[in-house]
Amino acid sequence: MKMLKEYEISFFGLKEGLHRFDYKIDKQFFECFEYDEFLDADIDVELDFRKKSNMLELNFRGRGKAKVNCDVSFEPFDLPLHGQLDLVVKFGEEYDDDNDEVLILPHGEHQMNVAQYIYEMMVLAVPSKKVHPGIEDGSLDSDILKRLEELSPDREKKTENTDPRWDDLKKLLIDKK
Repeated sequence: MKMLKEYEISFFGLKEGLHRFDYKIDKQFFECFEYDEFLDADIDVELDFRKKSNMLELNFRGRGKAKVNCDVSFEPFDLPLHGQLDLVVKFGEEYDDDNDEVLILPHGEHQMNVAQYIYEMMVLAVPSKKVHPGIEDGSLDSDILKRLEELSPDREKKTENTDPRWDDLKKLLIDKK
């Protein structure tokens, strides 16, 4: 995790008040966390770091795009990503990160690494189903889509030949209503 050294913030020497940190995130950043869903990534992260006398307030905002494979057609496309995360850092007896919004650092700490929080914010910004925009607007021409359409259950119903005896029985059910 040597590459993630640039995400360490030493707050011991910072004056109280607002400080801004900007980060450029790419595919290599996610590879450090062994996350391989992104074929490529270009994300800008802004961190507003507010130091107070007894706590720290961190406001992360991430905006950019990641090249991913479509879950339907497996065609790669650029997925726009927008993430936001607010974190309060307090000081206590021992390290505690059980709460998603409050982190407790031991009193003697003087720096923290924010890479994990950036990673989690951007991974949580990915929708559960990634669909190529060409599928939604009908402009994507893909062999996989054609094959899926051929195999769709609706198509089978249209070409399905029914036994005429069953058709007569269905008429009896309809007549009773």
